[in-house]
Amino acid sequence: MDLIHNFLNLILPPISLIAILLMLPPFLVYKLLNFSIRTFIPTQNLAGKVVLITGASSGIGEHLAYEYARRGARLALAARREDRLRAVVDKALRLGSPYAIAIRTDVKEVADCKRLVEETVNHFGQLDHLVNNAGVVHLSLFEDSPEKFFTIRSIMDINFWGSVYCTKFAIPHLRKGKGKIVVMSSSGTWFTTPRMSVYSASKAAQLCFFETLKTEFGSDIGVTIVTPGLIESEMTGDQFWSKSQIKGIPVESAERCAKAIVESVCRGDMYLTEPSWCRVGFWFKVFFPQLVQKCFHLTLIHSPWTSRKHN
Repeated sequence: MDLIHNFLNLILPPISLIAILLMLPPFLVYKLLNFSIRTFIPTQNLAGKVVLITGASSGIGEHLAYEYARRGARLALAARREDRLRAVVDKALRLGSPYAIAIRTDVKEVADCKRLVEETVNHFGQLDHLVNNAGVVHLSLFEDSPEKFFTIRSIMDINFWGSVYCTKFAIPHLRKGKGKIVVMSSSGTWFTTPRMSVYSASKAAQLCFFETLKTEFGSDIGVTIVTPGLIESEMTGDQFWSKSQIKGIPVESAERCAKAIVESVCRGDMYLTEPSWCRVGFWFKVFFPQLVQKCFHLTLIHSPWTSRKHN
């Protein structure tokens, strides 16, 4: 067996590289044609569709509600802050949604997620899009906050398990009408940004989970995974900028991001990075991982928030 592995270690990498180089040109042509077709053919008509959005009281979730409303979708909006949620419902109705309801939900609770999906389906009779948008960010060096494991665990409960729970209960209803799932992941899945270890881990888990679901669903349910860069929201407020090592990067408005997401979902895209220039970060991570890690480490050393010297 060791001999077989030694042989594969020697032969398989160069053969794979040659195969990739041969397949790359036709694959790029296919991607271009596919993009052209998706761009110019009519996208999905959202009028009358039922869309469930978690984390809809602010930020990207709020503006997703407004964008879906402009396109005539019926909305079930979920969040923990009921007063903020009702304000979003009122505005969505003014923007064109024929019907919108607010459902107070804590996505880290399984019972809440089940009730959320059941209330939506009981009210509207169907479910066409599930937007897993609820999320929170936590900024801290992992070793500096050993007493905050409850906080750390809650990040995973909301960002990862919240989307898993909602999806589990929504699947039977989405499958009936070949519905869609929108997953709000993060460009942090490929960036080793200091102070964001738990947040990035939660989003990486989410990305891997829904990539697997794509394979399991096939064409029954569409899945669009969104990896936003820095988007204007409560999560990227003053505390974020003061504690993070991310400096000088332009922030995109939540309204622009939401419009791009809805258009991408209606085209049937598998992935969306918004703004699109953030994709270069992934390329650097793939081709120059040591350089990316070293640059982030240097920013950590020179940060005023670093409590001790890191070598």
